[in-house]
Amino acid sequence: MKKNQQVEEGCPDVSTRESPRRREVLELLRTAPAPLGVAEAAERMGLHPNSVRFHLDALVADGLVERRAEASSGPGRPRAVYTPRPGMDRGGLRDYRLLARMLLSRWAAADPAEARAEAMETGRAWGRFLVDPLPPDEPPTVERSMTALLALLDDLGFAPRPEGGGGSGGPPERIRLRHCPFLELAEERSGVVCPLHLGLMQGALARLDAPLTATALEPFAEPDSCVAHLTGSSAR
Repeated sequence: MKKNQQVEEGCPDVSTRESPRRREVLELLRTAPAPLGVAEAAERMGLHPNSVRFHLDALVADGLVERRAEASSGPGRPRAVYTPRPGMDRGGLRDYRLLARMLLSRWAAADPAEARAEAMETGRAWGRFLVDPLPPDEPPTVERSMTALLALLDDLGFAPRPEGGGGSGGPPERIRLRHCPFLELAEERSGVVCPLHLGLMQGALARLDAPLTATALEPFAEPDSCVAHLTGSSAR
């Protein structure tokens, strides 16, 4: 057995998508007219039964294949046979970026002002949904609100860093976003994606009942970052 084959077949965390051999086993079961046992599958693939059994057990663990006992045609205990679970193959490729581009193109085709307004409102709704509100017994101070907002932005992949202000208990003047989790889409459709990000921050701060809000977002303010501007707000 080749070294790379040993690594693949001896590593229990190799997924179906990452294992060509495992995909072959799954495809064999899908095209077989009846459930197959280990020996039958191994014979058809020209592999050792232990190798096939390993992949079959992994497919069962992944929920892609069912194992059941089938009565033997002769004396002896029932044999185990395998059949694919019904449903679409979840080991195939995904292209969510294409889906996002398709959806964004609908906004981009609209009036720019209308598209921006809709993107911001969508962002606000998601900001309110994604952030956890502060406990009722904790007043929404600038510090607590900023901690919650920065945690949300960090979880989403923005690599945020507050800057300026904050020395006398006031809010920071801005948040530098050093990474964009939607960079390619933002480069193509900054007029929609960036207002979405601004609305996200506004919605989160509103949900936190924070004494500050995000007023503007400068896309690519510097080569390595975007900048969100903050201001204190008396609207609570």
